[in-house]
Amino acid sequence: MGEDVDVLARTALRRVASGVTVLTVCDGDLWHGTTVSAVVAISRDPVVLGVCLRRPSAFTAMAERSGAFSVNVLSDAQAPLAARFADPERPMGRAQFDGLSIAPDPETRAPLIGGCLAHLACRVADRHAIGDHHMLVAHVVGGRHDHAGEPLLTFGGRLFNDRGATQ
Repeated sequence: MGEDVDVLARTALRRVASGVTVLTVCDGDLWHGTTVSAVVAISRDPVVLGVCLRRPSAFTAMAERSGAFSVNVLSDAQAPLAARFADPERPMGRAQFDGLSIAPDPETRAPLIGGCLAHLACRVADRHAIGDHHMLVAHVVGGRHDHAGEPLLTFGGRLFNDRGATQ
């Protein structure tokens, strides 16, 4: 008898390298950020992307209420930020961003993190419940690439840059 199909699929999917991002949102006066590696381009014309977050996610609810969020594409030097925004014990609100160089996204009001490779401003178009996750579908309404550098990647549950594992 072979391994369970779900176990095989999860193990195989850990072998797909993905870029690491921090999604940020401004819901009223509350800021929130979360690390995700499940960002996918859905359409080029118009530019639409999807982001997947575990259910229940405070981020999903806040993005739906505000109608917008931003994507901060992390550079290979920003592994500590990936860990920071993935930590379930991190403080809520603006305290998550203490000590960081940030500026509000002119399109979404969400905090943009300095030093990132790129930023994307997104307007929520739809949400789909899929298994234990929600997928937010969003129109990209703005963005820029700020810094040269290499991306931070996740592979096999570990973070990598062009010099190898970062953790």
